[in-house]
Amino acid sequence: MDQGPDSSRGFAGAQGRGVGIVAVAAGLWGTDALFRRGLALSAPAVSVVFWEHAVISVLLATALWRRRGELTRLGRTEWLQVVLIGGGSSVLATTLFTQALSIGDPTPPLLLQKVQPLIALGLAALLLGERPSRRLALFAVPALVGAWLVSQPEPGAVDLDSATAAALAVGAAALWAMGTVLGRGLSAVVEPTTLTALRLTVGLPVAAVVLAVVGGPVLPAADQVPGLLGLSLVPGLLALVLYYRGLRTAPASLATWAELAFPLVAIVVNRIAFDATLTTTQWLGVVLLAASVTGLSLVSRRRGPAAVGVRAQDLAPDSPSSAASPRALRGP
Repeated sequence: MDQGPDSSRGFAGAQGRGVGIVAVAAGLWGTDALFRRGLALSAPAVSVVFWEHAVISVLLATALWRRRGELTRLGRTEWLQVVLIGGGSSVLATTLFTQALSIGDPTPPLLLQKVQPLIALGLAALLLGERPSRRLALFAVPALVGAWLVSQPEPGAVDLDSATAAALAVGAAALWAMGTVLGRGLSAVVEPTTLTALRLTVGLPVAAVVLAVVGGPVLPAADQVPGLLGLSLVPGLLALVLYYRGLRTAPASLATWAELAFPLVAIVVNRIAFDATLTTTQWLGVVLLAASVTGLSLVSRRRGPAAVGVRAQDLAPDSPSSAASPRALRGP
């Protein structure tokens, strides 16, 4: 039955609002360094990650309790995956990322998170036996070149601090990508919100053990509380809630474009807050990296996974703050 022009306009309006909400959520992720960098400079990274997991776990405790019935669907294999995601993709990855932000310019570590989809594809091939198409090289090569240019202010002269921060950031990206791959199977068993709350809750005792072994303050200082709450609520929980809400109506292809708000906001925020600027070659790297990953996502969605030998859920990076990959956890 013809729903009429008013209905069509209403549907288009809902899609537009969804895209806008996704852009706002991605933009909130770009504010991560505004909160995390100050904490990382005043406390060990392991302490910051423990505090972050504690706050968000408390905020999500009610949601997890209401969905506790879903946990009965998890078998031994699924629980092992949850532990790996909670300990590796949540705690260890966020620790590496937090440490990276404490070294030099905070912008490159944030931008290097765009390589997560490429790493996820490699892990999917290694862990799940999937074979990426040769066409993937058309996107992977320029993306890797872009990542290198982003990581080094002067690509011909390697700076030790920049290289260290880049290595930590890429290590975090690899662990978050592992969470994307492992989360694919779990998304068929439990809902995304449940899995997000579960991985953070499981990550909390892991973070406590790491903190006990490495050493560091268990409680934040009074002047660190505002930054911790901002980190947990703004690029963390609020961004996650908005992202889920936006994806209900936003077309996947347009949502991919909307997610570019993440690197753009990160660059602007870091320029204003930390006077962090990019060199000409780093700007070139930003364009290459963003264009390659966005192009890969768009092609896979328009032509189908077989076009590049990937699945759409492998193309969404984890959020540094929430340690969750909403689109990756939605399932196919």
